[in-house]
Amino acid sequence: MAAPPTPRLDVSIVIAAPLGRVLRAFFDADALGAWWHAARSVTVPRPLGPYVIEWAPTDFSDDLLGRLGGVFRGTVVQCEPEHGFFVADAFWLPPDGDPIGPMAFEVTCTPVDQDAASATCVRVTQTGFEEGLRWRRYYEIIGPGWTRALTSLKALLEK
Repeated sequence: MAAPPTPRLDVSIVIAAPLGRVLRAFFDADALGAWWHAARSVTVPRPLGPYVIEWAPTDFSDDLLGRLGGVFRGTVVQCEPEHGFFVADAFWLPPDGDPIGPMAFEVTCTPVDQDAASATCVRVTQTGFEEGLRWRRYYEIIGPGWTRALTSLKALLEK
């Protein structure tokens, strides 16, 4: 019997906004609060910069993960203003329970119309996995969460 596939995150959305504006929304504290509901953040768009996002703990509790929210933290390894950024050594520190990680987190942005640069395709990928129920549940939850977050980012940047 074959092992189940290794979970990973890979979501995309097209946003009617210039690439630079889209990327800034991943590093600006006010924007992160608006679209990703971050309570606090410390994000520096340069190599070795921190990428730390904190969310308030949820009122509900997942059977495997406990309350959601907590802190996602990693180190920006690569940041290209015209392409995206890559965060390594990333961990999710839930409000309850042990951290999940290490992971890699990448955001790539591609202009949809090279001439007008009026729309950007945003792709978010996240990898890193150790066999276990908590890791599998983590990826089950973040997929729909990222879809909602990117829809919120689109609404923010297109208004």
